Amino acid sequence: MMRVLVTGNNGYIGSVLVPMLINHGFDVVGLDSDLYRRCTFIGDLTPVDQIEKDIRDVELSDLDGIDSIVHLAGLSNDPLGDYQPSLTQDINEKASINLAALAKQAGVQRFIFASSCSNYGASGDNFLNEAAAFNPVTPYGESKVAVELALAPMASDKFSPTFLRASTAYGVSPRLRFDLVLNNLTAWAFTTGRVHLKSDGTPWRPLVHVEDIARAYIAALTAPIESVHNRAFNVGLTTENYRMRELAELVKSVVPDCEIDFADDAGPDKRCYRVDCDSIATTLHGFKPQWTALRGVVQLYEAYREVGLTLDEFEGFKFKRIAHVKQLIEEGLLDNNLRWVLPEHSRLVAN
Repeated sequence: MMRVLVTGNNGYIGSVLVPMLINHGFDVVGLDSDLYRRCTFIGDLTPVDQIEKDIRDVELSDLDGIDSIVHLAGLSNDPLGDYQPSLTQDINEKASINLAALAKQAGVQRFIFASSCSNYGASGDNFLNEAAAFNPVTPYGESKVAVELALAPMASDKFSPTFLRASTAYGVSPRLRFDLVLNNLTAWAFTTGRVHLKSDGTPWRPLVHVEDIARAYIAALTAPIESVHNRAFNVGLTTENYRMRELAELVKSVVPDCEIDFADDAGPDKRCYRVDCDSIATTLHGFKPQWTALRGVVQLYEAYREVGLTLDEFEGFKFKRIAHVKQLIEEGLLDNNLRWVLPEHSRLVAN
């Protein structure tokens, strides 16, 4: 049985991936500082052997007996990246590179890195495959590019990195994120009757459901190692590229009695890219995406109805990553470097 360490296992993707890994017969160990432990939206997290630790503090002994690593942990969105760019560099970049170096030293064979199509950044209307130039426009995107460039030369016959460049995620998760575009638009529509666009609706964005992202990790873990060795894959379906206005129309078609509106300062978004996902489809035969954006809106709408989501909750600090982090700092539980001030604070915050 393959023993897999999932960093960030308590996050948006990790909380969906872990039970799927277990169902596929993997022995899962989690590693997470659990900043968002009081941010569970729906359901429960699957318990596993857990290392409660900041990704910046990983030691060689933490990797004892680990066969493969799925590395998800990091600051996950642009507002957090812009909050203190040096933290994004420390957590997303330096800590990731250190983890990979330790993994290689520990004899971990497969290292699957949660990269992003944000690597392509401002790239216009053309479809981009994995050979496209990097053009990140945010600290988050820059950190993902830096890790890919650092890890690729580390590859050897005993250490095999794979880079999964996920499209923009959406869909229901125990640790739901509302900063993701489809989750956000559907929440606006449900709580206010308005599908609120902050851009002019023209930028392109590739989309992929969080469960399909999890399927990509499982496919990479189970594929012949030579087929994924030191390779990058765009994760999603080529058919699932949308203009923002098209996403708004999908939401309007599902959520009753809502209208599309634009922010007062709506204009073009420099983040504009379309991705070609044919490589993952032809190489990772275990990757069979199940979702479309339209089905995702239906799932989100039904979950929001079940929970009874309100505008105050949606816009409050519980489900906004940057607002939640600032709240923990204000309460004296986290310091400005996003570390628990005292070890017991990481437990108290759950109460």
